[in-house]
Amino acid sequence: MFMRIAILLAALLALGPATARAQISDGVIKIGVLNDQSGLYADLAGQGSVVAARMAVEDYGAEKKGMKVEVVFADHQNKADVGSAIARQWYDVDKVDLIVDVPNSGVALAVSQITRDKGKAFIVSSAATSDLTGRACSPNTIHWTYDTWALANGTANALVKQGADTWFFITADYAFGHALERDVEAVVLKNGGKVLGKVRHPLNTQDFSSFLLQAQASKAKVIGLANAGGDTTNAIKQGAEFGIVKGGQNFAGLLVFLTDVHALGLQTAQGLVFTETFYWDLNDRTRAFAKRFADRNRGIHPTMIHAGVYAGVTHYLKAVEALKSDDGTKVIAKMKEIPTDDPLFGKGTIRVDGRKIHPAYLVEVKKPSESKAPWDYYKIRATIPADQAFRPLDQGECPLVKK
Repeated sequence: MFMRIAILLAALLALGPATARAQISDGVIKIGVLNDQSGLYADLAGQGSVVAARMAVEDYGAEKKGMKVEVVFADHQNKADVGSAIARQWYDVDKVDLIVDVPNSGVALAVSQITRDKGKAFIVSSAATSDLTGRACSPNTIHWTYDTWALANGTANALVKQGADTWFFITADYAFGHALERDVEAVVLKNGGKVLGKVRHPLNTQDFSSFLLQAQASKAKVIGLANAGGDTTNAIKQGAEFGIVKGGQNFAGLLVFLTDVHALGLQTAQGLVFTETFYWDLNDRTRAFAKRFADRNRGIHPTMIHAGVYAGVTHYLKAVEALKSDDGTKVIAKMKEIPTDDPLFGKGTIRVDGRKIHPAYLVEVKKPSESKAPWDYYKIRATIPADQAFRPLDQGECPLVKK
């Protein structure tokens, strides 16, 4: 009798993980990191995002929980057609369940629509356009880390209130740049400032001379850089050659990453003020993560994008485990139901429009004399509470929001 019970219990225990896997399509949870692996956004996302995704899977203990998880990656080359083709291939042929990261708002908007059509899941960590939770919101997309509204209201609000009330924009000529310029301009005008001019440049511009000369001639107090990555660092470096800061004007890096400051060096970047949602030196938990991450990423410390990938994948796996399913639409809905809680962003929520809510930070780049160790680059000037950091739910025009 006891032998029969023991055999039955053993059989049921053996079926546990197998039963869980049976409700997972193909028995594998496949996560695709889609980003820029070789261009101007490679340092701020790139292989670092792959490392972050794999760390999330390992730290979650997926294997011990009977969850078979695979992480793959691809380079979208900052082209919407390339990114769209990869997304379709992943969803239709390679059985990818979740796409994460995706710098370049044009690519992200395209992938979001494809994800919705295919009933899969999409967590955006690096594309910035606030349209992803606005008119282009989707029940299959979560926008995790930051967006153009948050950047505009964090940085522009602070600068205009300090007297920086005349602006000239140098803007990347695609969806991200346009959205960032739009959102920052709205904040400047709302606070009584003026926009004296704007110019748009192609993505991955090497020579900013003509754009910088126009900005210099405008006499604007602030030159707002509505671009990112290599475009931002190139503009600031070349601006130093033109003596723009020495001449009394200041750059506002509207989207700046830790890796950008590293590339510029503190001598050039000192004094820059911008908005971040994560910094590796915030507390003991972020420092512990950064050390492990840097050990696996050639010493490079994590950007807020890498943190967003880690946190987003962690929460996704939590929802999959709770549902015992990787059905994309259902998982995203479950992610919105479950409060978020991770070591990098802390406790938070995900709204019906897909916007992940957490605090943001207004930071200033340290002077070389203030930095005490490698990658010790920021001073936290202000913490923007979670309920103020992102656009109010009723102002985004997201069709998922009931009026």
